[in-house]
Amino acid sequence: MADKSFDAIVVGGGHHGTIIACYLAHAGLETAIFERQHELGGGACGEELPLPGFIQNPCAHFTRFYGHPAYEDFNLREKGLVYVFPEQNEGMIFDDDTSFIGYSAWRVVDPITGKAQFSQENAEKTLKEIAKFSERDAETAAGLLEKYKSKWRAAFHEYRYSPPTPYGVKDALERLIDDPEGGIEPVYELMTSQQLAYDLFESPELRTLFMRSVETSTGSFAQDVIGLYVYIHTIGLMLSWEPAAIVLGGTHTITHALQRAFAEMGGKYFVSKEVDKVLIENGVARGIRLADGSEIEARKLVVSDLGANQTILRLIGEDIVGHKIAHRVRNINYDRAQLFWGNLAMHELPKYKVAAANPEVGPQPRLYWGPKDPDYLATRYQAEIFTQGYPSKMFILTAPDSIWDRTRVPTTKHTILVEEFTAPHRMFSDRQWLRMKKDIVDEILKQWQVYAPNMTRDNVIGSFITTPYDVVNRNIDMLEGGWVEGSMIASQLGRYRPTPELAHYRTPVKNLYICSSNLHSGGGIGRGSSYCCYKKIAEDHGLRKVWEEKGRPY
Repeated sequence: MADKSFDAIVVGGGHHGTIIACYLAHAGLETAIFERQHELGGGACGEELPLPGFIQNPCAHFTRFYGHPAYEDFNLREKGLVYVFPEQNEGMIFDDDTSFIGYSAWRVVDPITGKAQFSQENAEKTLKEIAKFSERDAETAAGLLEKYKSKWRAAFHEYRYSPPTPYGVKDALERLIDDPEGGIEPVYELMTSQQLAYDLFESPELRTLFMRSVETSTGSFAQDVIGLYVYIHTIGLMLSWEPAAIVLGGTHTITHALQRAFAEMGGKYFVSKEVDKVLIENGVARGIRLADGSEIEARKLVVSDLGANQTILRLIGEDIVGHKIAHRVRNINYDRAQLFWGNLAMHELPKYKVAAANPEVGPQPRLYWGPKDPDYLATRYQAEIFTQGYPSKMFILTAPDSIWDRTRVPTTKHTILVEEFTAPHRMFSDRQWLRMKKDIVDEILKQWQVYAPNMTRDNVIGSFITTPYDVVNRNIDMLEGGWVEGSMIASQLGRYRPTPELAHYRTPVKNLYICSSNLHSGGGIGRGSSYCCYKKIAEDHGLRKVWEEKGRPY
C-alpha cells in the first residue's frame, strides 16, 4: 500500500514544477510537489549575497514573468509578485566612447497587469540613436519594427506558449515566411547569428550588439544557427521593443507567489524529498518511489520537472524507453550558456565617461560595455573562452537593479549584476574554476575602468561570482553548467527539443509527462514549457482549458 496518494504528482519543484502544479490544482486535481532541495524554485531563487543586506539572483535575473499566462491566471500580483518598469531599456557603451540607448517601444501603462501600449515617441528616440551610427540601419530597424507590430509580436507569443506543431504542420513563426506581409526570408531559418547580424546591419555597433544579445537571450554564439524563435526574440530585446522589468525583492519572489497560489488551491509540497524512480505498471505511470523508500501513488498522472537526462535515464530507464531515445538523450548538446555571473556590492554606481556626450547613459536595466569589434566577437571570442576561460576583450552585461529596487541593498549602497560567457564545465578542472572565480572580478574591473574610471577595488564592497563549477554542483539538470538546460540552437528548438520523440511533453510511459526547460520553449524564467505541457495534459485527461475560458488565443 502506498504511503500517500494524490491525483497528480510533480517531480521537482523548480519554476516549471511550481507553474504546472498550479494549473493541475486549478483543474481540480489533488496535486503534490516533491523537491530534492530544501526549498522550491530551482533557478527562480535569491540569496543574501555577496554580503548581509544584499540580495542576489544567483541564477535567473531577467524574468518578465508578468507576461506569462500564469501571472494573470493565478493573480500573482496579489500574491506579492510586483514589477517596476524603467523607461529606458537596453544599451551599449563602446570602447571609442560612443554609445547606444534603447527606449521601450511598448511602454507599460498598467503596472498591475503589465498592460503595455506602443509609444511612437520612444520608438523614434531609439531610431535616432541608431542613426548616429548608420541611417541605413535606422531604416532597417524601422522596417523591422513595423513587421513586429503587425505580425511578429502576436506570432512570437503564440509560438512561445503553444506546444510545437508536428513536422509538416507550420507553426506560428514558420507561417510568417509564407505571409507576404510577414517579412521573414526563408534563409533566416538557416543563418548563423553572425550571418543575421551582417545581413541585417552595416554598422559595427549593431552587428556587435546583435551577436552579444543572442548570447544573453540563449547562450548561443556567432557561428550557431539560431532559428526564427531566437532571431525574433533577440531583435525585440536589442532594439528595446518590449519593456524592461524589475521584480521587487528579486527572482525568488516569483516562486513565493506561485507557492502561495498553489497552497491556496489545496496543493501540497514536500521539500528535501528526492524522487528515485517513477513507478510503472504495464507501461503506465502509477506513482513515485522516494530515495527513503516511501512510495506515493499517482491516481491520474505524474509530471517531471526534471531535465530529460534525469527523467529518461534515471526515473524511467533505458530498458523501458528503448535504445534510440536513450541514445539521443545522451547526445543532447549542453555546450552553451555557461557564465561568469554574479553581483558586485558597491559604494557608488559606475560613472561612465561617455555620459559627458550622452547624459542618459548609465541607468539602463541591461547595459553592455565592450569593444566595437564584431569580427572579434564572431571569430575569436568563443575560441578564447573555450581555451582560456574568459576572453581577452570582454563584452560585459550589467544590470544595476538597485536603482529601482532598494529592498535588495542597504541604504546608500548599490548592487550590479555582471554577466560574461565562459566555457563548458568539463573544459577546466575544479581548481582552475576556483581560481577563475577569484580572478575574474579583477579582470572585469580592469576592463570596466576603461569605460568608468571609478570602478576600482575601493568602490567594491564585496562580490560573488557563480561559475559553471558552482552551477553543476547546485543544479543537476544544468549539465556542463549552462543555464538553458540544452543548447538553444536550431536543431534543439521547437519540435526537435530536446529530441523529436519527446518534444510534445509526453514520454514513452503513459500518463508520465515532462515539463522542464529541456523542452520547448527553452531555458529562462517566463518561457512556456510547463504551460504548454499542461495543454497536452488537459487534452489527454479532459481538464479545463483556462486559455479558452479567458478568451486567449494561446
